[in-house]
Amino acid sequence: MPLNKLIVPSLMALGLATGLSACGEKTTTQTKATKSDIVHIKTAELGSFGVELVNMDKTVKPGDDFFKYVNGTWLKNTEIPADKSNYGSFNILGDRSEAQVKAIIQDMAAAEATPGSDEQKIGDLYAAFMDTETIEKNGLAPIKADIAAINAVANHSAAAAMMGDPSLSLRAPVGGWVDVDVKETDKYIFYITQSGLGMPNKTYYLDEGEKFDGYRLAYVEFMAKMLEAAGVENAFKHAEAVMDFETQIAEVQWDPAKRRERDLTYNKMDIDALVNYAPGYDWVAMMNASGLGAEKIIIVRENDALQASAKIFGDTDISVIRNYMLIHYISANAAYLPKDIDNARFNFYSKALRGTETQRDRWKRGVGQVSGVLGEAIGKVYVKRHFPPAAKQQMDDLVENLRATFKDGINNSDWMGEATKIEAKDKLKKFYAKIGYPKNWTDYSSLKVNRNDLIGSVKQANAWQWNDMISDLGGPIDKEEWGMTPQTVNAYYRASLNEIVFPAAILQAPFFDPNADAAVNYGGIGAVIGHEMGHGFDDQGSKSDGDGKQRNWWSTEDEAAFKAKSQALVAQYNEFSPLPGQFVNGQMTLGENIGDLTGITMAYAAYKRSLGGKEAPVIDGLTGDQRFFLSYGQIWQRKFRDDALISRLKADPHSPGEYRANGIVRNFDAWYTAFDVQPGDALYLAPEDRVKIW
Repeated sequence: MPLNKLIVPSLMALGLATGLSACGEKTTTQTKATKSDIVHIKTAELGSFGVELVNMDKTVKPGDDFFKYVNGTWLKNTEIPADKSNYGSFNILGDRSEAQVKAIIQDMAAAEATPGSDEQKIGDLYAAFMDTETIEKNGLAPIKADIAAINAVANHSAAAAMMGDPSLSLRAPVGGWVDVDVKETDKYIFYITQSGLGMPNKTYYLDEGEKFDGYRLAYVEFMAKMLEAAGVENAFKHAEAVMDFETQIAEVQWDPAKRRERDLTYNKMDIDALVNYAPGYDWVAMMNASGLGAEKIIIVRENDALQASAKIFGDTDISVIRNYMLIHYISANAAYLPKDIDNARFNFYSKALRGTETQRDRWKRGVGQVSGVLGEAIGKVYVKRHFPPAAKQQMDDLVENLRATFKDGINNSDWMGEATKIEAKDKLKKFYAKIGYPKNWTDYSSLKVNRNDLIGSVKQANAWQWNDMISDLGGPIDKEEWGMTPQTVNAYYRASLNEIVFPAAILQAPFFDPNADAAVNYGGIGAVIGHEMGHGFDDQGSKSDGDGKQRNWWSTEDEAAFKAKSQALVAQYNEFSPLPGQFVNGQMTLGENIGDLTGITMAYAAYKRSLGGKEAPVIDGLTGDQRFFLSYGQIWQRKFRDDALISRLKADPHSPGEYRANGIVRNFDAWYTAFDVQPGDALYLAPEDRVKIW
């Protein structure tokens, strides 16, 4: 049941870290370097002004496929690395960050570490993860007691209690996390959400067709392998029973588009009411085991789905529940167990589901493991080595220019009334921008790591992270807490705190380069800044005010006008089909698409503002506007394996990169002028059909 506080659904991430491995590894960081090595790719690789012109395919008309015009040669010449399901600009930065973190970990491990210090914990956890000889030698001995405990579960109440044990981090029909109460933003509260599926979401259980039949068969075979490892006889038959249990849960769960609806997912109730509303699952036993026994009021997200899931749980034979627990416990710990189990997990989650050809190098997964547990301890060193103060100052200036430009956009809006504009400008003014790294670093002093007990250390970390999260309950709101580490290549907006956050690792080329042309920085990181600001005003973020409180601050007329614009964007994206028979879900991706459209709109206006009324220079025969749009197209550079692309279409609120470029520029008038796009070009939209929000 436990979820990591750093990845709760309330964070509206830019989506740069999608495609993380099944083990949850994060892209993460190297030895000291010169400033030029730190903050940008060498300009020789990025042309004379910050765009890799060699990646372009000028045989493609920009108006037919702008994404391929900008990235076409790269797309033709680049093979997705065997250990990845997708590859692009974000992965390139992630790989660099990962190598830098590896060097930091190795330096810490080599130092004379004081017992109990961060250096000791980082070095020992990494060494234990890398010691595959000991892992093979130990076999399943480190989890033998846990397997026995699961096999001894006698009834559903005992199962619910074990599912609440944060050290085991077991899969369960429900999940939960602590976050700010979005309607009482001066306090924290515990949120409960639907969970329990071993495949990405309900569509994998219910969609028809040969492809999904193949996924389901591979999943049953994988579960059977986990049961065989636990010594269960007739494993395939029992795996089929677990599959039936999960399919029943999938049938009652909300789909991804509905789960985005904040008005529907705020259902506050006390525990007694929840027990009466959703019998079949022992909520009290689960809460007590999770350390939440004192919490009397909680927020239930997908209320009727949880009600139905609780009934399914209670009606399912306890032997099936035990096998379900065994499968997911062993699977969750596969990276710490012998390679036959580790490989079985890879073969299903990475190979079968996403098309990845080979397992990531052990050191890369070790970096992800350590950074996932002690991320800010590593981040503190990462910032010293790889994020100079000058870069932070430039980002501060960019953010404020985007904020001023957004204010102009609100003032000049022809569809928003004055009362709504006042509220919108108040929210914009209160955006809290966090750049690079946190002011206050996480204290890991109470976390224990034992070099000779990998499984024990992982369980300690699970419990420590959970207890660190629930310790927020009853305390003051910590506005300085970060949801990502500095070495993470991503960015996010958090509605409950009305904050926009940009970790240090994304503040590199092609997104941000202090030596690049201004047009390139505005087309890159400027669009990212505008994207995160846009989340404050997307179809869901717009339901919260400047203080993060969820309330309707829109007039009826303005809300209707905004919804009409939004639905026009939904209709456009519903038409995009990257694979035969597979389409973008315009409703599920609406928030991110609004963020992208807002991002390019505000970044372009901010770029013009930065010129101070002067004409941009022509460089290498390219105007400032052309360089701006080339930079924008460059940041979405990415290739997918087919299975990974299907996974994104089914489960990810972000559109594939191709449409984050093409789907946005075709709605933007200045792009038409910059590249002389005319009627008859494939991307052309008549002016009246272009979606303009700001």
